[in-house]
Amino acid sequence: MNAGLIGGIIGGIIGVAGGAIGTYFSIKNTHGPKERTFIIKASVIFWVFGIIFITLLLFLAFPYKWLLWLPYGILLPIGIQGMNKRLRQIQQEESQKQ
Repeated sequence: MNAGLIGGIIGGIIGVAGGAIGTYFSIKNTHGPKERTFIIKASVIFWVFGIIFITLLLFLAFPYKWLLWLPYGILLPIGIQGMNKRLRQIQQEESQKQ
């Protein structure tokens, strides 16, 4: 094995581990059942979205894998903003109930 392949494998493992830890603590730090349910659903959606993106990057032919970055770069920030907006709404709803 060459150093680039080993670095890629180790970097991938560290990246997935960081994502898993971040997901765990995002779920753990929720304050109510509705917020927890939402975070779990959002986490699953973002993980699936990321796995599909990486899989397509690995298997698509040359010009298409670069074009794939366009929708990714647009949809990811929109998804994050939408998730954060909905999360704030849920947090306000749950704080008003208490």
